[in-house]
Amino acid sequence: MSDHILLAEHVKKVFPVAGGEFVALKDVNMEIPRGKLTILKGRSGSGKTTLLNILSTLDHLSGGEVYFEKRRYSTMTDADKEMFRKKETGFIFQSVALIPIMNAYENIDFALRLGEYKEDHAKRIHYLASLVGMEERLLHMPGQMSGGEQQRIAIARAVAHGPKILFADEPTGALDTEAGIRVMKLFRKLIEKEQVTIVMTTHDPNLMELGDVIYEMKDGELIDRRENG
Repeated sequence: MSDHILLAEHVKKVFPVAGGEFVALKDVNMEIPRGKLTILKGRSGSGKTTLLNILSTLDHLSGGEVYFEKRRYSTMTDADKEMFRKKETGFIFQSVALIPIMNAYENIDFALRLGEYKEDHAKRIHYLASLVGMEERLLHMPGQMSGGEQQRIAIARAVAHGPKILFADEPTGALDTEAGIRVMKLFRKLIEKEQVTIVMTTHDPNLMELGDVIYEMKDGELIDRRENG
């Protein structure tokens, strides 16, 4: 098997519901290879976002174990998980969630400050803006940008502090196909330039061929895994 950064073993997630419980994840076993783009695909309700939340420590395990570079999630305190998310992970969502009263530069700088980035902030911001093709838009407010432009700034913000792994939940869901493919190509560039691992969810079949590893989910279970050459 390839070198992996994340390992899930027999992961289970149960939510209480009226009159019983709902099993959202059932005995999930998977590896996330380091320095690759892994895609979790499946229809709405298949469990892919729940799994992403477990892998990123946004939600708690009901059973099984997840390892990040041999660290066990089950032994991490809430404070440990918060520090893990702050220092070693980045997040991208379908709703880009840029701070509307900050321009692009300030949005990226905010992430650097949250992540306690020690190097030159201005240099890092201009480098990332150039990497995502948005250097000419750094002084623009989110409301002055298109959806695709906002997403590119959100991506720059997510990797600003130099995380090891980036979690992206339907990052192209609100974009047209052309803008979505641009985002996927940007992910490939980030893997090369930033040595980051990316795990993303999608239900868009047009994007599958751009992933290195594709896991398919249905009813809370992994039903297929394939690798692209």
